[in-house]
Amino acid sequence: MATGRNHRPATSRSRGIPEATVARLPLYLRALTALSERSVPTVSSEELASAAGVNSAKLRKDFSYLGSYGTRGVGYDVEYLVYQISRELGLTQDWPVVIVGIGNLGAALANYGGFASRGFRVAALIDADPGLAGKPVAGIPVQHTDELEKIISDNGVSIGVIATPAGAAQQVCDRLVAAGITSILNFAPTVLSVPEGVDVRKVDLSIELQILAFHEQRKAGEELGAPPGRRPGEGPEADTAPPAAPPAVAVTKRPPESGTDGDLPAVMPA
Repeated sequence: MATGRNHRPATSRSRGIPEATVARLPLYLRALTALSERSVPTVSSEELASAAGVNSAKLRKDFSYLGSYGTRGVGYDVEYLVYQISRELGLTQDWPVVIVGIGNLGAALANYGGFASRGFRVAALIDADPGLAGKPVAGIPVQHTDELEKIISDNGVSIGVIATPAGAAQQVCDRLVAAGITSILNFAPTVLSVPEGVDVRKVDLSIELQILAFHEQRKAGEELGAPPGRRPGEGPEADTAPPAAPPAVAVTKRPPESGTDGDLPAVMPA
């Protein structure tokens, strides 16, 4: 999700593909990769859409932006689509990435094995704690934030991952941008402000959990027979009970004063 001061049109800068379509391409690629690993040569739009969790009409529309229309009665060539989507997403080249903030989350990201297989190489791990400097995480020695700009320049990094506490995230973001980073994946629980031309994607695990909690509450209410939105245990009498009587109000007249309308309500005992 782009945040901060950057406001973008709803289409990708690459060939005018809508951003909503770009967001679905990784879903298609994941499903296609699974098919490829099973040596499945072709797939219908209905089968692929089901595997990706979208409807087939939307899938065919998305693929039309790639210039891929499939073959009637045959479907889509799996290997070709893998290549086509990978190329469109920029995954046919190596993308060096830096991770800033090597706490529990940053260390987990560094140990994630899916980066390399998807075209991303963790070029450096950076942290402000001098005690971590030189210590290997996932086989990569942690470097101090004092070296951030040099690391980015030496490795030609254009993608930065922020896994710091919220209070440090904006300062880290500013340094990344000043050093030439133009794409940021933000795991810190805060909104970053970035200039035009810098893309930010935010991953907030607590928000996702809160959304799941909302749906769980609704499901629990429905199982108990309560209308959607009502908490479990709330009965229908809550909708029919008469409202509490308001306190009696007497209006006292007095000459208007500056900034008043002259009618001053006074609460009186009922």
